[in-house]
Amino acid sequence: PLNSCPIMAADVDKKTSEAERKTAEKNGLRTPASGSRFYRGVWTLMLVCAAPLVAYGIKYYQDTQLLKRHEESVRVLGAEGLFLFSSLDTDHDLYLSPEEFKPVAEKLTGITPSVDVDEEVIQDPDGETLTLEAKMQPLLLDSMTKSKDGFLGVSHSSLSGLRSWKSPAVPSSSFFASQFRVFLPPKNKADVGDTWWVIPSELNIFTGYLPNNRYHPPTPKGKEVLIHSLLSLFHPRPFVKPRFAPQGAVACIRGKNDFYYDIVFRIHAEFQLNDVPNFPFWFTPGQFTGNVVLSKDASHVRHFHLYVPNDRSLNVDMEWLYGASESSNMEVDIGYLPQMELQSTGPSTPSIILDEEGNILDRRDSSSEPIQFVFEEIHWSSEISREEAARHLEVTFYPFKKVPYFPFPEAFKKAEAEKKLVHSILLWGALDDQSCSGRTLRETVLESSPILALLNQSFISSWSLVKELENMQVSNKLGEKARLHLEKYSFPVEMMVALPNGTIVHHINANYFLDQTAMKPEEEGATVSFSAGFEDPSTSTYINFLKEGLQKAKEYTAQ
Repeated sequence: PLNSCPIMAADVDKKTSEAERKTAEKNGLRTPASGSRFYRGVWTLMLVCAAPLVAYGIKYYQDTQLLKRHEESVRVLGAEGLFLFSSLDTDHDLYLSPEEFKPVAEKLTGITPSVDVDEEVIQDPDGETLTLEAKMQPLLLDSMTKSKDGFLGVSHSSLSGLRSWKSPAVPSSSFFASQFRVFLPPKNKADVGDTWWVIPSELNIFTGYLPNNRYHPPTPKGKEVLIHSLLSLFHPRPFVKPRFAPQGAVACIRGKNDFYYDIVFRIHAEFQLNDVPNFPFWFTPGQFTGNVVLSKDASHVRHFHLYVPNDRSLNVDMEWLYGASESSNMEVDIGYLPQMELQSTGPSTPSIILDEEGNILDRRDSSSEPIQFVFEEIHWSSEISREEAARHLEVTFYPFKKVPYFPFPEAFKKAEAEKKLVHSILLWGALDDQSCSGRTLRETVLESSPILALLNQSFISSWSLVKELENMQVSNKLGEKARLHLEKYSFPVEMMVALPNGTIVHHINANYFLDQTAMKPEEEGATVSFSAGFEDPSTSTYINFLKEGLQKAKEYTAQ
């Protein structure tokens, strides 16, 4: 038919062009289409190759400019001036943004702007309020190691912030009950014993630690706001995110019923006690812990308590710089803080009382007597002990505590009863809080699965403060065991394997241990074996230490 002719003509044209293309390719000629593809491929290859060069060029230019600005800053400001500038320059670009300059503006004007809060948290001005009282007894200076030689070599300016801090910055303050909703559990955490991160830790063994040369904490955001406000009652410069891991805050449901939770929490934070022109002085309590009893909608807080535990002989780590750089000498000491706590004066109460029709029956104001309320007693439908809740928090912060660590006297009793050896760690500061001298140890080998399994199977574990064993040595029936430990101790941390009678059969110092595990295989002629699966050198070295202890214990008992 006639209407099919154009189609047939088009088909003929297509076949002809296709035949021509094939003939051209066969004869080594390039058609326009193939040439276009070739040039596109060349340009793509050039772009791919050029991208790393361009990126390297940009990075080189940025580094060069940064180095020039650094040299100019040293020339203009001097070393100490640059140190102060760097304490504000949090992103290290040698420029101060308005956010970075804010601490200076606040200090000069005396005006502190409002902090950010979660968008969904809107405080009801007529909601219930809670009054907290802050109590504090200053650190006992004679508990510091440096006090033994009269603080010889320690400048007066270094300790000025510590010596002048005698009482809370704000003795009492009121909070809205709804602010404490930050402690409420997430939807997937509803059972007694469940734990969760209120403020997650952002540091680990790989990220390192935050800079020491800082004076002013960053602006708190979200759930950090309440923690910052609470700690500001003690001192005006709390750092909700401390320099060392593990940071943050963890909470656990201790008890619950249809209307209330009893939430136990643990917070790791620190304070900066010095200000310009003195160099920074960091004051790091071992931990803040406590509990809050509140309604499930956070409209009412029955009880709040926060405190630094004082049941150990030393509970605060202190570090201060001696020079105007991050690499300057850092002095370290540890001491005892008798008291630092916040306590609610009573349950939260409303500012107005309404009848069923919404009419105001009574109103609280500053000039009148407080409204009197009678509160029902709370009975928990499900609960665990405070000690068990604390252990849940501890394991969340420190996975190495999956193996229980017993007090020194109890550890030897259990070892004798269970016919096991004692895996004992003796150190300057606590192993399971922020006043610790064994950070690297607990964040690496002690929490590895093979070591947890071996410790659980063959040992009773314990850690002790040197100061506590020194006291025990002269005033306790365990004095001989304490003396044997102290004989083997070298600063800062000593790991030991002991018989139930206190005899030390094997020991290794933490510094020597870390030196051994840091050696490169080629330096020692060692080889890496993958036959039994990969194990990092520190884990395998510590396993060998424990196994050698087991073997030496057999030799002792065979004598």
